[in-house]
Amino acid sequence: MEPQLDLNDDDRRFLTRSVDLAREALAAGDEPFGSVLVDGEGRELFADRNRVAGGDHTRHPEFEIARWAAENLTPEQRAEAVVFTSGEHCPMCSAAHAWVGLGRIVYASSSQQLSAWHNDWGLAPGPVVPLPIQDVAPGIEVAGPDPELSTQVRQLHARLHGVDG
Repeated sequence: MEPQLDLNDDDRRFLTRSVDLAREALAAGDEPFGSVLVDGEGRELFADRNRVAGGDHTRHPEFEIARWAAENLTPEQRAEAVVFTSGEHCPMCSAAHAWVGLGRIVYASSSQQLSAWHNDWGLAPGPVVPLPIQDVAPGIEVAGPDPELSTQVRQLHARLHGVDG
């Protein structure tokens, strides 16, 4: 069973921004993932998109957020922060999020959805098992997927792989 989604207007705005960043990544020739870090007061602190096209497959936006937060925020600020992301964190990013002590994660599409899409399209699975965030970092509060935005994310991934989405 996937976590439930209970978003206010600000949450939806930041989640939509993360999908816009995923769209930007795809337009730049990268995989469509984007993430936004928001402080406890609802202000955007940092945002990034996937940058793995150059060959470094650790250049996920969620991992960059964890690095940025560790260097720029106090432990208290990190615990109050929320990460909005177009796709549920991979195990590497879930671990980084937990080790840095960031707060809640809200995602537009889940790892389970992405795996199902890839399976439907006949794509080989990636090199890392797509575990849910809570299997890697059980203490983190999560919310997602969003039905409307996950459809947009599916379309972005379909374009990446040249298939009908």
